[in-house]
Amino acid sequence: MRSSSRTARAVPALALALLLGAMTVPSGTAAEPLAETSPTGFAAVDALGQNGTTGGAGGPTVTATTTEQFLEYIDTTGPLVIRVQGTIDITSKQGVRPDKTIVGVGSSAVINGGGLDFYRSHNVIVRNIRFTNAEDDAVNVGQESHHIWIDHNEFVGAVDGAVDIVRGSQYVTVSWNWFNKTDKSMLLGHSDANSAQDTGKLKVSIHHNFFDGSRQRHPRVRFGEPVHVYNNYYKGNAVYGIASTMNAGVLVEGNYFDAVPHPCYSAGGYDESGPGRLVQRDNVFAGTGTGACETNGTVTEPRTYYAYTLDRAADVPSLVQAGAGVGKTGT
Repeated sequence: MRSSSRTARAVPALALALLLGAMTVPSGTAAEPLAETSPTGFAAVDALGQNGTTGGAGGPTVTATTTEQFLEYIDTTGPLVIRVQGTIDITSKQGVRPDKTIVGVGSSAVINGGGLDFYRSHNVIVRNIRFTNAEDDAVNVGQESHHIWIDHNEFVGAVDGAVDIVRGSQYVTVSWNWFNKTDKSMLLGHSDANSAQDTGKLKVSIHHNFFDGSRQRHPRVRFGEPVHVYNNYYKGNAVYGIASTMNAGVLVEGNYFDAVPHPCYSAGGYDESGPGRLVQRDNVFAGTGTGACETNGTVTEPRTYYAYTLDRAADVPSLVQAGAGVGKTGT
């Protein structure tokens, strides 16, 4: 299904729309997409007692300009909108409690040196932040967390994963982020031995991200189904694009692969992980050295959970380069 609509649409989160207000782009940039005021894909689904993802809507708004303030706010109980201003230096992975919006102010908000950790957390929004030099993961969604929206961020230089979604987490959307020369960009399912916790979970939507010279895991998936990978721009990914392993079910549609030697692994597994299932449709494979997308089996349709509309794959490079990353949300 196609239309001129920019991206997938699901039930809007009105509270978040009221909180963030109407998003705009500078005059003279009509080609630049408007940022959503609420998530699309799995983070918008009504499930597990949570009607979409609204973050800190309804709670007070605070501004963090120091590490001490930031760590206090993310550890506060109850809804809270946390505006991040300037550079926040942290170490390791710092836990985020439920019902939080963490949003950068303007285009210069940075979390440096460490990352965010979700442990049985839910209903959290992370937007408009530049994550740099994380000594482990920049964002780790773990231990049965759900309804997390990771949107319009930039990831640079994480030692391990830029975004990992593991240990039974689900109802997550990763959208409009710039993975800027990252190595292990995104892992879904942390090990081959974790079938009991992950099977039937790890429901994730990954759309309109710019995988820019990033090397691998865009994503690498174990067990999760459906994982919906659509309208992303893959550019110069040296190791591979997407890997579906350990009987995961991944739908890859409407993406643009440019100079990617191995766009998809599935039937042969990857590394020491066994085969997964992967369906591809309506993708563009272009550029010198781009290979074929390996497919295998069938996958549960995301429309079982939410409605969406694809952008044309041919339009994805211009759309994503104009809209992905920080400074594009009007906040």
